[in-house]
Amino acid sequence: MPPPADIVKVAIEWPGAYPKLMEIDQKKPLSAIIKEVCDGWSLANHEYFALQHADSSNFYITEKNRNEIKNGTILRLTTSPVAHVKQKIFGVFPYSGVAGMPPFDFLAQKRKFLFQVMYKRYQKLQKIMKPCFGDMLSFTLTAFVELMDHGIVSWDTFSVAFIKKIASFVNKSAIDVSILQRSLAILESMVLNSHDLYQKVAQEITIGQLIPHLQGTDQEIQTYTIAVINALFLKAPDERRQEMANILAQKQLRSIILTHVIRAQRAINNEMAHQLYVLQVLTFNLLEDRMMTKMDPQDQAQRDIIFELRRIAFDAESEPNNSSGSMEKRKSMYTRDYKKLGFINHVNPAMDFTQTPPGMLALDNMLYFAKHHQDAYIRIVLENSSREDKHECPFGRSSIELTKMLCEILKVGELLLQNLREDT
Repeated sequence: MPPPADIVKVAIEWPGAYPKLMEIDQKKPLSAIIKEVCDGWSLANHEYFALQHADSSNFYITEKNRNEIKNGTILRLTTSPVAHVKQKIFGVFPYSGVAGMPPFDFLAQKRKFLFQVMYKRYQKLQKIMKPCFGDMLSFTLTAFVELMDHGIVSWDTFSVAFIKKIASFVNKSAIDVSILQRSLAILESMVLNSHDLYQKVAQEITIGQLIPHLQGTDQEIQTYTIAVINALFLKAPDERRQEMANILAQKQLRSIILTHVIRAQRAINNEMAHQLYVLQVLTFNLLEDRMMTKMDPQDQAQRDIIFELRRIAFDAESEPNNSSGSMEKRKSMYTRDYKKLGFINHVNPAMDFTQTPPGMLALDNMLYFAKHHQDAYIRIVLENSSREDKHECPFGRSSIELTKMLCEILKVGELLLQNLREDT
């Protein structure tokens, strides 16, 4: 009687042993067949073995091609691709029971030894930094990035001298692009991975020293520069963030990004788009506190802001005398002017800013517009005060609603959706 169609007779070889003649049941999982073969030769960890054609093709037998095995085929038991990878990395085979091959438990010791060797090389890299320049320095910095990104060495092991050295590369006006790019990458990772390193890096690198790197033509350098700014921004204490935002405004970061990044004659890659998104979220989130702060109608300093809006619009340079008759006249004049300014509460416009959002942020925006675009502000207020009610566009109410709408669109106060840096 002929054998069942699912049974295939083969010979299987293993170095140093006599070949085995076996019947393979094609209905069984391949892993079960390999285990059976390994058990016949007393080989442990069968998951690290595979079957291969013994001819010159050396093709591995897989679940997909196993049906191509014919009667009389000669196969070879060999180490699996996974075992080969582990051997290349750790220098040992991940199974035991074969003469001359270290046991599987030895891997942990080998890994520890490997990390110790790499750590020593890391220490050597710090020492050879001083005489390095050109391509050699670039390759050395690349080695640093690889070592640190794989978590082999703690970021806290960096010395102050090393930080100063990396910062000096960034602070130079003319330096090799590859060195600058890797230096920026190291600084970003330092800041993000260690609070102590953030403080040290912040002492060595200023926003003013980073800005010039955004004015070049290399988008990768620009991307890493913004990434460093984002990292410093993110790790800074709350009180320091507003100070940084003021410095960025003074350095005209927005116009620089607009000119040299967004309007540059090249497409913005995904990483640059991500870093710009992060910068936008970080800066907009500084507005959250004002957006969620209600105006205190009893706070004279806050009330003075509303009075300043009135003064700019109607040029009220002097106050009436503080007599009982003039007090009524003054109140009447204020009520009339606040109505022209477009507030809902004409008597006490401070009440218009008790809703959050937009809270005091709306008043901040109104004052900024009145001071920095004074002619347009006065024209809007005066034109609206002369319109019919059905065509009115009250400045106060419109500004409050517009600020609220912008906060929703720009997601002010929303957490970052992704990490600062995405692997590309």
